[in-house]
Amino acid sequence: MLNQAHQIILVASELDDSTERILNYLNQRDIPINAIFFQVFQYGSDKLLSRAWLIDPGETQVNASISPKHIGGDKEPWNGEFYVSFGDMNHRSWEDARHYGFISGGGGSWYSQTLKLLSPGDRVWVKIPKSGYVGVGRVTERVVTFKEFVIHTDKDEKPARELLKFGGNYQRDADDPDKAEYFVRVDWLHSVPEDKAFNEIGLFGNQNTVCQPTAPKWRHTIERLKQVFNGWDK
Repeated sequence: MLNQAHQIILVASELDDSTERILNYLNQRDIPINAIFFQVFQYGSDKLLSRAWLIDPGETQVNASISPKHIGGDKEPWNGEFYVSFGDMNHRSWEDARHYGFISGGGGSWYSQTLKLLSPGDRVWVKIPKSGYVGVGRVTERVVTFKEFVIHTDKDEKPARELLKFGGNYQRDADDPDKAEYFVRVDWLHSVPEDKAFNEIGLFGNQNTVCQPTAPKWRHTIERLKQVFNGWDK
């Protein structure tokens, strides 16, 4: 099924109190709905456009990634397995992630907020878009910011900025909560280099960094991956 995670966004100059209460009520019940306001201001000879969200867009992105209730024949109960998209290889290194044990997302709250879905003990299956599946692992810690994330070496612990390939890039955005890179520590059960990624027609893919798929294609994908990857049941 194409585009399984949807969001409803209302565009308005203002909202009445009853509409605002309805939107907040729906969002609190995991329905991904939001409103964005635009206003135009005159400053001398220039016109300025301002934008504001009713609800933190990161919250609605997480809601869009949580599996919906079973409806009809094109969805089924979530099987407890998390999908992870490890994208933008010009901004993050899969070899770093394999070597140091983590997944990450950033460059905007849309890419980082869904990492909050993960808790210690969760099993994740990682795919690099356009390449294929490259690893399965167990989450060992909840999401932290780049500034908080430390890397365990054989001798001691070091700040991520000292060891990661793109540490300098992450450092520049570290003080911006929206653009910062966020990390989840993972104990890899099995992983392969990107050039050994497993891919074939019919496997699940999604643009969210983390999601809880309910499509039958996800069940099929997990069944295939468990045939290909070793150690997934540790």
